Amino acid sequence: MQSLIIYNTLAREKQPFVPIEPGKVRMYVCGMTVYDYCHVGHARVMVVFDMVQRWLRASGYAVTYVRNITDIDDKIIRRAVDNGETIGELTGRFIGFMHEDADALGVQRPDHEPRATQYIPQMLGIIDRLADNGLAYQASDGDVNYAVRKFAGYGKLSGKSLEDLRAGERVASNDAKHDPLDFVLWKSAKESEPEETKWDSRWGKGRPGWHIECSAMSCALLGEHFDIHGGGADLQFPHHENEIAQSEGASGQTFVNLWMHNGFVRVNDEKMSKSLGNFFTIRDVLKVYDAEVVRFFILRAHYRSELHYSNANLDDAKASLTRLYTALKDVQPDGQPLDWDEAHAARFAAAMNDDFNSPLAIAVLFELAGEVNKSRSGALARQLAGLAQVLGLLDRAPQDFLHGAVAADGLQPADIEAQIEARRAAKQARDFAEADRIRAALLSAGVVLEDKPGGVTEWRRS
Repeated sequence: MQSLIIYNTLAREKQPFVPIEPGKVRMYVCGMTVYDYCHVGHARVMVVFDMVQRWLRASGYAVTYVRNITDIDDKIIRRAVDNGETIGELTGRFIGFMHEDADALGVQRPDHEPRATQYIPQMLGIIDRLADNGLAYQASDGDVNYAVRKFAGYGKLSGKSLEDLRAGERVASNDAKHDPLDFVLWKSAKESEPEETKWDSRWGKGRPGWHIECSAMSCALLGEHFDIHGGGADLQFPHHENEIAQSEGASGQTFVNLWMHNGFVRVNDEKMSKSLGNFFTIRDVLKVYDAEVVRFFILRAHYRSELHYSNANLDDAKASLTRLYTALKDVQPDGQPLDWDEAHAARFAAAMNDDFNSPLAIAVLFELAGEVNKSRSGALARQLAGLAQVLGLLDRAPQDFLHGAVAADGLQPADIEAQIEARRAAKQARDFAEADRIRAALLSAGVVLEDKPGGVTEWRRS
């Protein structure tokens, strides 16, 4: 099998993947800030890195996958105060909703899912080391800040120079930072904030800044030097840049070998975001589209490309996934193990080993589906199902998908079966006009009928 190459944001090129420890992969991905429902942008991060960890495991690696939860920050505090509830009540509820959404999308749970509030001592430990190394200072307002200009490698991930970052900056007269580029490591407690947001430290009561949270959680669970760090492209700067500065400034060694970033989700040629108000929550989308359709929609775009969200693109994804399931409807896989030496599997593996090229891998699935339709081969059906399942697709009975769990028209399977029976009775009575009317009515409701030999009628949602 061809060796894996991955695009490394830090190097700005594809590179052969060589794990630090042979046969093992340690991977950290920035997860959700849990104060609201997850949107399609979050879905992309979850599905993309679920695909990555699935392929690493399928390739024989022992993977330790960590995806964190940010359960303390300014937005969480404001929302909890506005709701008149505790931080824990708010975050606990939305963590539950996040798990429901991820489970629906076929996203496997990470090996570790740390919450920021569980790692305050580790964060303070890193801050202390940074202070000892001359990279952190306590400002006059009580906040502890990172001295960006004292870290020689700052900007190496984003490609931004300090001069570029400094351009246009102005130091406000009341700004306690030594430099506008400095970022907060520890926020001094405010009297107006809830007591549950205040932890004791040598710097006084306070809470962590956002960036230090991921440095602490990743290093605690994976070590101070690990293989892969991932997240959305919006996190490349400043979040991931600051993680490098903190982690390497504290440890004195390389933090992460390979950085991966998935592309933006766009709506009407704008980035999907809560700030722009153009986001769609996962659970709202799942009221209209089957969750596997959404997963397929995400995976058929390369993870580094932009993903253009629209009903038309989701409808096309639904039609495409229907073609794959239809190929398996009448041809049972032969029950043998997936054969990686078979030609289609070899092309699938080559695609995935080329920077997780899921669109090309999915194209191989369509080649297989076409051959299954022609040959009715159980061996090829097995290859189709087995390869798709590596991506978290085609893992249920075809009829379950084709009959559909999502029916915007309100037609349930029992209603459809009743209409099929009425059509059968009309044909027996030679009332062909009524039989045609029933077929047309079902078709307009998104239900396609297929008459089979022996008087059997099968149906699927269009």
